[in-house]
Amino acid sequence: MMTLYGYWRSSASYRVRIALAMKGIEVKHVAVNLRDGAQNEAAHFARNPQGYLPVLELEDGTKLTQSLAILDYLDAIVPDPALMPSDAVLRSKVLAASLVIASDISPIQNLSVLKYIRSDYGADDEGVTKWVRHWIAKGFNALEEIAETRTSKFLYMDEPGFFEVCLVPQVYNARRFGVNMDAFPHLSAIDAACRARPEFAIAAPEMQPDAM
Repeated sequence: MMTLYGYWRSSASYRVRIALAMKGIEVKHVAVNLRDGAQNEAAHFARNPQGYLPVLELEDGTKLTQSLAILDYLDAIVPDPALMPSDAVLRSKVLAASLVIASDISPIQNLSVLKYIRSDYGADDEGVTKWVRHWIAKGFNALEEIAETRTSKFLYMDEPGFFEVCLVPQVYNARRFGVNMDAFPHLSAIDAACRARPEFAIAAPEMQPDAM
């Protein structure tokens, strides 16, 4: 059995949990408490030199990092249901939309960045919240415009896939920081349709054993 090192409220870990559930893959879950700084311990740096989550350890001991790379691996070993469309142009569009979240929004509002702007730039709670809301809204504005033109229930596919696996954790974070999701009705509709599915529900942060 594979082992997933993650944290209940880590967006990247949440993505991988959703994909594992969609693929029907059971793994052993090991919590790495980001609040307590467990990601900075030698044991975790041995798993991932960046000290980030998640880490998926395969049965042979191979360790995979970076959530999107792990999603790609899971799609390769369990092709059905597919996270990516087979059409090359559509695949590129799905990946581009997913990267708006995984590359442009999420990295600059994760815990390590928020701690840094507090400690080195003196940001208070209000300043941190304003920072997070700004970058989420900037990315969501673009994605909402794309979603307005969709012709399917989900962004580019008839079933949830790579993009939705990235979107749902980011919407969870948006709500946590008080972003007004009424401004993004199409993204909210996609999120609601996903969260109604059992594979998304069991991957939710509040359902994890280490949830606080």
